[in-house]
Amino acid sequence: MSNFPYHETILKRFLRYAVINTMSDPHVTNKRPSTDGQLELLQILFNELQDLGIESVVFDKKGYVVAKIESNSDKEITPIAFMAHVDTADDVWGNDVKPRVIEKYDGSIITLNSEYALDPAEHPDLKDVVGSTIVVTDGNTLLGGDDKAGVAIIMSLAEYLMTHNEVLHGQVELIFTSDEEIGSGMDAFDLSLIDAKVCYTIDGNGGGEIEGECFNAATVHIEFTGVPYHLGAARGRLVNSVSMAAAFIQAIPRSESPEATDGRYGYYSVDDIKGTIVHTSLSYYVRDFDSNHLEERIDTLKSVGMSIEKLFPGGKVTFKTTHSYSNMAESIKKNPEVMESIFASAKKIDLPIVEKIIRGGTDGARLTSMGIPTPNIFTGSHNLHSRYEWLSLTYAKEAALLIEEIVNYWAK
Repeated sequence: MSNFPYHETILKRFLRYAVINTMSDPHVTNKRPSTDGQLELLQILFNELQDLGIESVVFDKKGYVVAKIESNSDKEITPIAFMAHVDTADDVWGNDVKPRVIEKYDGSIITLNSEYALDPAEHPDLKDVVGSTIVVTDGNTLLGGDDKAGVAIIMSLAEYLMTHNEVLHGQVELIFTSDEEIGSGMDAFDLSLIDAKVCYTIDGNGGGEIEGECFNAATVHIEFTGVPYHLGAARGRLVNSVSMAAAFIQAIPRSESPEATDGRYGYYSVDDIKGTIVHTSLSYYVRDFDSNHLEERIDTLKSVGMSIEKLFPGGKVTFKTTHSYSNMAESIKKNPEVMESIFASAKKIDLPIVEKIIRGGTDGARLTSMGIPTPNIFTGSHNLHSRYEWLSLTYAKEAALLIEEIVNYWAK
């Protein structure tokens, strides 16, 4: 385990990256990446990687930067990769971020602004980082630790490797993606850009958490078509598509929503509804750890749609389903060393870790389905996708030390 100043380098980099507007936009479907700010940050990373002296750096304007730190060992060593995404979510506003650093956090309530505060009574993980440095929001936006903390951690590892040539390692590849938050992060990725046989996303929650299993995920786009008529002569003629959509939503059990489920329970989550009397569209995120159950959920939505057509004679309901990512568990189980490398590396540096499941997904799930097993590693971020998001620099440093040791694991 090195004495490299990860704490300082991660903080410096994260603060620089966090203020760049990289919120992805699910409504933009005619370009990649969906927002220009993501290209801005990717360009910065491209420049910084070259400035570190890395000779092989590719900037794919479809939204990817891939760097290869060449092996400096005479041994044949398995090439590995680390991956993070540059975009932020839109659950709350993800641009115009104003991060605030709190050094030696004293355990008290943190006032974000006049309306919002971080109270350890409501966010008990704060009690575990008393005395250390954390980064919080101003209460108006998310922070962007998902996944700019991961970006900063990987870039700090790159700086360490490029300034410590005495550390023997195989080929280490660094992958930065875009539009992960809208489910299309790997849609245009050119697999020929990498040689890695295993990869690790640095895109997790909290401290010490690793994940080798995630949801199967699909998005179901539903269109409701009504029959317009003047409201004064509507009796027996008008079919209101907004009413159709409302009835559809009410038919889906709230007990199977994200806010009512945890653990291995899947869910339906309605998102992005808009419409008029004649036409209404909405989307459902459908999630389940079992692929068969996922398909059953999709079939359930279609069955509800058929019922809505019967309740609203003359109205039409159509569906379009897009599968976003698959549970990576089975593929990772076929390559057990990728998880063993994490456990062994954590043990080597006396880092307590816990294996969890992801109630979501990562670009790593997509990469796993492409044949490269890619579990997920924590970043030190908490309360992701919310104005209450905060980042622990202690945990972020531990993540950096862990992936440094993973490099050593494969070299040995």
